[in-house]
Amino acid sequence: MQEAALAGSATPVVRRIGFHDLKFALVQGIRDFLACPLFGLVIAGLFVAGGMAIWLLLYMENTSWLILPIAVAFPLIGPFVVVGLYEVSHELENGERPTWAGVFDRIIRQKDRQIPSIAFVMIFFAGIWFFLAHLVFALFMGLSAMTNISSSPEVLLTTQGLTMLAVGTVVGGMLALLLFSLTVVSLPLLVDREIDFVTGMITSVQAVARNFPVMLVWAALVGGLTLLAMIPMFLGLLVVLPVFGHATWHLYRRVLEPE
Repeated sequence: MQEAALAGSATPVVRRIGFHDLKFALVQGIRDFLACPLFGLVIAGLFVAGGMAIWLLLYMENTSWLILPIAVAFPLIGPFVVVGLYEVSHELENGERPTWAGVFDRIIRQKDRQIPSIAFVMIFFAGIWFFLAHLVFALFMGLSAMTNISSSPEVLLTTQGLTMLAVGTVVGGMLALLLFSLTVVSLPLLVDREIDFVTGMITSVQAVARNFPVMLVWAALVGGLTLLAMIPMFLGLLVVLPVFGHATWHLYRRVLEPE
């Protein structure tokens, strides 16, 4: 990206979008991935390797039941992995050919900008989710189930187990929707423009509120396909993550007025 674009940014102006904009963003995301697949595969590969490592650690510690709340919280860190994909889409948008040097330079330089600040917000949300997941589990299953759920997963099919899963899904969904509202536009915005993270999050919430039905469908699409992509040992994320990473950039371009 050109540094001149980061010299100073006016307050973003939110547009009203429609479902056709979601289709446009998704098509552009697929196009960008196919144009430069290696970038997406390498960046998503780091994410997949991290997921496999977490699952293996939980399995070795006989706490594989934790993969349920982690499967919900894991996508929360996904946007930080795809910062490089925003740069790829931006350069393709300008008719340029992305390079590894340019992409990694953009990722590294985020440490001196606003991304670390919003990272703390996401970590805070992840901490809340893990606390609530444990709380819901203990309330419905009791502490005794914590020791045998790995060896007896059928306890999840009991009335209490199914109720726990339903309540946990609702609680996690509400938390995820709130975090989605704070970050769906703010992350690409903070990469693209020189703006503080609070203004970025406010702008993101405004974009979701003004286009709530459209953004709700986008959230469901991203969340649903991301969770499905995790089922075969996270391997589906090698495609889903870069496609949605590129698509998020193009959706951001449609939601906000250009500078």
